[in-house]
Amino acid sequence: MAARLAVRGGERRSLDLKARDVVTVRDPQGLQMAHLFAPADAALALPPSARPLAGGGVNLFCEDSPPGATATFRTETDVVCVLAAPGKASTPAEQLAPTDLEVVIENRGAGGWDAGPLAEPKAEFLVKAGTATAYKVSAGDYIQILDVEGRQCSDFLAFDAAALAQREERGLDPTVTRTVLGLASPAPGLYAKYFDSTVRPLVEIVQDTVGRHDTFLLACNAKYYADAGYPGHPNCTDNFNAALAPHGVAPRKGWPAINFFYNTAVAADGSIRSDEPWSRPGDYVLLRALTDLLCASSSCTDDIDPANGWNPTDIRVRLYDKATSFEPGSATRMTPDAEPRLTRRSAFHERTAALSGSYQDYKGFWTPTAYSNTGPIEEYWACRERAVMIDLSALRKFEVMGPDAERLMQLAVTRDIRKLAVGQVVYTALCYEHGGMIDDGTVFRLGQNNFRWVCGDDYCGVWLRELAARHGLKAWVKSATDHLHNVAVQGPLSRTILKDLIVTPPAVAALANLKWFRFSVGRIDEVPVVVSRTGYTGELGYEIWCHPRDGLAVWDAIRAAGAPHGLIPMGLAALDMVRIEAGLAFAGQEFCDQTDPFEAGIGFVVPASKTDPFVGSSALARRREAPQRQLVGLSSDTTEAVGHGDPVHVGRAQVGVVTSAVRSPLLGRTIALARLDVACAAPETAVEIGKLDGQQKRIPATVVRFPHYDPDKLRARQ
Repeated sequence: MAARLAVRGGERRSLDLKARDVVTVRDPQGLQMAHLFAPADAALALPPSARPLAGGGVNLFCEDSPPGATATFRTETDVVCVLAAPGKASTPAEQLAPTDLEVVIENRGAGGWDAGPLAEPKAEFLVKAGTATAYKVSAGDYIQILDVEGRQCSDFLAFDAAALAQREERGLDPTVTRTVLGLASPAPGLYAKYFDSTVRPLVEIVQDTVGRHDTFLLACNAKYYADAGYPGHPNCTDNFNAALAPHGVAPRKGWPAINFFYNTAVAADGSIRSDEPWSRPGDYVLLRALTDLLCASSSCTDDIDPANGWNPTDIRVRLYDKATSFEPGSATRMTPDAEPRLTRRSAFHERTAALSGSYQDYKGFWTPTAYSNTGPIEEYWACRERAVMIDLSALRKFEVMGPDAERLMQLAVTRDIRKLAVGQVVYTALCYEHGGMIDDGTVFRLGQNNFRWVCGDDYCGVWLRELAARHGLKAWVKSATDHLHNVAVQGPLSRTILKDLIVTPPAVAALANLKWFRFSVGRIDEVPVVVSRTGYTGELGYEIWCHPRDGLAVWDAIRAAGAPHGLIPMGLAALDMVRIEAGLAFAGQEFCDQTDPFEAGIGFVVPASKTDPFVGSSALARRREAPQRQLVGLSSDTTEAVGHGDPVHVGRAQVGVVTSAVRSPLLGRTIALARLDVACAAPETAVEIGKLDGQQKRIPATVVRFPHYDPDKLRARQ
């Protein structure tokens, strides 16, 4: 399997290449140069496009490279090269920030891919294919388990070393761990711990570039292979027994293990299924020992099913000293073959971290769930009565530019982009040809041929580039997520707080005069920003967009200006409460690729007056004429929890499903958004929300108009 990695825009990366490697560098977004530096005596077969740089090295791409441009070179000997994606930081009003390069390295033989240690290793060794190794780890030290060639399961055991010295085996306990955490699979972060039978944590997950493992199925054993017709087949359990025997650990017929990289799932009927691992060459899990441990790692022997891609390979283990510092994170991949990227910090993280110990990995960014001295309810009321500030940097931003940029956006989104003036913003949807939604988001028009698409899904950028290529449009779609972070200031006092803080040029709208769904450029204490009158709360509000280098200055200035008015930070828990009250859609709940904008409750983003064809227009025209399902509001007096996925019934029949629900502090009722059959969607229709199996327990509810709060959106328009 080829190794895939990325060079981040504006950064450089060392490539430890072997003889006869074939390296393909790809510019997926276009307009990004690639500078390659190698020793003077390096034997490289460079592509014809390579041009010498004045200071040494070569440039692999021209300055106007199209999206998807590639350059391939070969190595004749082992060599260490440096590949850079040069570029300067841009202001929020600019659109030429440096973007990532993709690198594919092939022909590495049996060595696989190893990007090198994360820090100076304390020790390292290779667990050869089909073997197991025992090793000791001191409290606080880190353990990196790396899949060298990809698709290789590595079972992991750990024992309390002090207890083992007293002849007491206290290893990882599946029942205790699953009970304490309420989780069946490993996940990164402070609470991703594994416990022994005395409820003492032994290890925690710090980093994970795969996100797909099994926890506590048995390591493969002799019975498994014998039952499959392979008596005497090598197995991980026997390998563990042999490796642990010198340390006084009694043998077992089957070891419950953390099965890293093992891809299992529980089917709807409760059965356990497995398939090829998700791991790619160089993927790893990083753990931290919480006490002195005896550990054991295997390279699984299984070659009779897809568990190891039918071909067991090596596993590398590295140990790092406890003095080393590693950022916790789990990886996301924009596409299945992309390099994993660990959870990131936003430009405002230093300030939010001082106020909150409750974070979640939201779309690849650490984002506060709630703040320690307030909590969701207090934050909710601050938003409704005063003002709050919310870190929304996890939103994806794409710069769309070029002579055909308007044609691309007109083709891609449901709204009529030709009617959008410079300085305006419009909320719209991206759809597939069958009418199902890709995502929702906002389009900013920065110029005649310049747009900014703000959404929730990285895939939007890939889809827009593919659409431009398919229709022969000269337009570039450049990711700006890493160069444009944003904080929302929402609530009835938001204008009062910001009107004197943001200074705008005379030629553009001042904040006090900025209309709904308009944006302007300005400065906060000489820091360049873009301010838009947009939000996700149903209140009067704004979003401030800045370069990450200026994030702390922007945060501090807003907090200082807002302090006399009772402004506080708000986390995602309270944000979910206010957006449900305001009837605002959320991906994966109100919509997905199986629902159209009408079924998601945002049919207004598909104007019948748009005559230009767009992706999905024919399907949406049919769906408009013959709707099957409709998003409605539900209201109930219940104090019981109602949640996404709960069935909605009329009599015995299920007629729909709850998409989002919350106990509204302001309304004093449980409210929900639900997608129902159109036959049952009329206001005042009595329905029941099913619990347990949907039949044995029912919660009465009534179909009502939504949004539940400020249904005419007068507060946001004021």
